[in-house]
Amino acid sequence: MAAGIDLTLDCADAQLLAAFWKTALGYVDEPPPAPFATREQWLAQFGLPEGESADDGAWLCDPDGVGPRLCILKVPEPKTAKNRLHIDIRVPGQGSPDERWARIKAEAERLVLAGGSVLEEFEGHHVVMADPEGNEFCVGAAPA
Repeated sequence: MAAGIDLTLDCADAQLLAAFWKTALGYVDEPPPAPFATREQWLAQFGLPEGESADDGAWLCDPDGVGPRLCILKVPEPKTAKNRLHIDIRVPGQGSPDERWARIKAEAERLVLAGGSVLEEFEGHHVVMADPEGNEFCVGAAPA
């Protein structure tokens, strides 16, 4: 049995990135672990330092339970270099290479409207993008 994984993004504004990644991936806020009713209750057990709150983190999950959980956590230091690990968003659908490229381009345009930016296009294959805090990711076609 393979191990499950979570992906964690360090950031300056957890709620900004959570909104973007929920739009990008179709994810939802993950409920707090039982028996806690809220994230605030769950976090209270860890004795958060003064000035930190539940808004400094976001926990997202695939509503179908298929994809990895995404944890978004506020950190004090800024992003300083290219990501060593990035997310690839795979756009589903069949069709000709031109049809698949049109879907990739449409998804990239949708993500620009959500706050992302296009960094580079590899015509007919994938688009390199950045989220609102500059974390790189790619948009490409799902396997045929």
